[in-house]
Amino acid sequence: MNWIQLTSLDQLENIKINSSNKPQVIFKHSTTCSISQMAFSRFERAEAPDNIDFYYLDLLNFRPISNAIAEFFHVHHESPQVLLIKNGECTYDESHYGIMMDELLEQVSQ
Repeated sequence: MNWIQLTSLDQLENIKINSSNKPQVIFKHSTTCSISQMAFSRFERAEAPDNIDFYYLDLLNFRPISNAIAEFFHVHHESPQVLLIKNGECTYDESHYGIMMDELLEQVSQ
């Protein structure tokens, strides 16, 4: 998995813009949460397609960015959480035990 570290608010606008050309995924990870670690491990073991950009947000170190994501993409904050951004909008989000690569890929193809 080639994660792009999400460390600045400016990246949110780039994610929105780039989502017009290819799907963008944001994974919000709490490094102290066992459920979050399990979801992260699932993604690490999965085959990641090249046609999607995967962003990783360390929720504990970048909480203001997590809050901005909720406002920017009009979603309720969860942790852990995965968001799929297509054509400038969040078209899918999932949290906790529901975070699975195969489900995400199914949503990408819709």
